[in-house]
Amino acid sequence: MDLRKLKTLIDLVSESGISELEVTEGEGKVRIVKNAPPVYVQPSASYAPQYAQPLPFQGGEAPAAAAGAPAAPAVAAPQGHVVTSPMVGTFYRAPSPGAEPFVQVGDTVKEGQTICIIEAMKLLNEIESDKSGVVTEILVENGQAVEYGQPLFVVG
Repeated sequence: MDLRKLKTLIDLVSESGISELEVTEGEGKVRIVKNAPPVYVQPSASYAPQYAQPLPFQGGEAPAAAAGAPAAPAVAAPQGHVVTSPMVGTFYRAPSPGAEPFVQVGDTVKEGQTICIIEAMKLLNEIESDKSGVVTEILVENGQAVEYGQPLFVVG
């Protein structure tokens, strides 16, 4: 099935009252689901949470900080809006190998501006910023696999 037919089917589903459409053409099969319930995925080893909270003290001996040892520096939450991945796939900062990245740290972006590409099932999906501002952090390496909901950028 070509991309034009697929886009037309997606548009039809999004504009209509139906919530699911399945089309079989030859040996190809496409299933489009609108407003599907969220899928919870166990994070892979390549993605470790960046802002883990310490467990509360449960009693027993006093913690090391109370005993006079220096406290470990706390990991600060990002300052600004976090742009997350809308899908599972492979993250690319540039439109093609060797090309300039869509954005760099310090660049000003506008809402709706393409900031990266996520490749999923051999389709390149342009990801747009959902907020205007300045890119303060890029949290993913080029070519890295990303999960649904994984933080990609911080826009301040």
